[in-house]
Amino acid sequence: MSIEALQQVSLCRGLDRAAAERLSSVTREVSFLKGAQLVRQNGPARGAFLIRSGTVEARVALPGGGSLAVAELRDGDVFGEMALIERGVCTASVLASSNVEGWFIGGDDFRAMVASREPVALEIQRAITHNLAAKLRVLNAKVREHAAQEDRPVREAAPQADPLAGVARTRRASFDWRRFLPLLSFLDGFDEDEADEFVAAAQVLELGRGAWIFAQGQPAQFCYLVVRGAVEVLAQKGARERRVGIAGPGELLGYLAALEGAAHAASARVREPALLLEIPRSAFLAFFNGGSGTSVSLQHAIHRSLLRSLARTNTQLTRLISDARLSAAHREVAALETTLHGQLWTVVPPSPEAAR
Repeated sequence: MSIEALQQVSLCRGLDRAAAERLSSVTREVSFLKGAQLVRQNGPARGAFLIRSGTVEARVALPGGGSLAVAELRDGDVFGEMALIERGVCTASVLASSNVEGWFIGGDDFRAMVASREPVALEIQRAITHNLAAKLRVLNAKVREHAAQEDRPVREAAPQADPLAGVARTRRASFDWRRFLPLLSFLDGFDEDEADEFVAAAQVLELGRGAWIFAQGQPAQFCYLVVRGAVEVLAQKGARERRVGIAGPGELLGYLAALEGAAHAASARVREPALLLEIPRSAFLAFFNGGSGTSVSLQHAIHRSLLRSLARTNTQLTRLISDARLSAAHREVAALETTLHGQLWTVVPPSPEAAR
């Protein structure tokens, strides 16, 4: 196996030779003739394909027959990487448009490396997180390009300046907020010491109904963990706004923009009196980029949050596709289908037994 060639694949760029050699130990070479099927729509996603040379096309079967091309990948591209951190199913079939050479990394093998906190696995896991965050931001932007039934006139313009400027921060609150930490879903998987370490850099904010936390377009300097209350997340386009979601206890706000060093893509306003833990972006990134137990637990928590957000976005896409079909907007249907299925992966829904 050529380590130099492996380092040229998008997912592995930035790995030094020692890290690339360690990754190669769980990587096997694969080759496909033109016309071969690499993965099947609705089949299990077992791992990541890294394309060294050649071209593949992803196609999705459409209701009523026929298929739609939703993506084309070539030298240096990767698909199926989300299966390295979470089991899922393929949303499209992928076929070789030419002879293809590359590598395959099995999900189970990679997750074993992560569990051992091997630096190369953590580095690639962070790269996957950044890829997913960027993909989610693009998907959300595409969804908001299309009018939806829930759109409404802007009720109150978000502030231009930092809405929390001048608001007092403290380490104390009107109740013992630390007792609630074990109940917060974002901290599932953290042990007591890890949870304490993660929130050690946080300041406490108690905000009343209607208070703005951050505004769309403002830089992300903090993340906010909701301990009590509810926060409404709003995206504005022109004179109209759309409620993106309601964040309750256990949800982390603002982390997507903090990860990317980008401006907030939506605004957040308190819906019910809330207690938030304000975590500086610098502290958040220090944990995210680290290799401690707290860092690994944080990465897993971010993945869960990203996957929940992706599921909500895909639900919106599915609803938009249904509305477009009803109105016979065929071009819009094709564009939305491409956006939905071009992800090539979706999480496996829990079984009825697991949900109980």
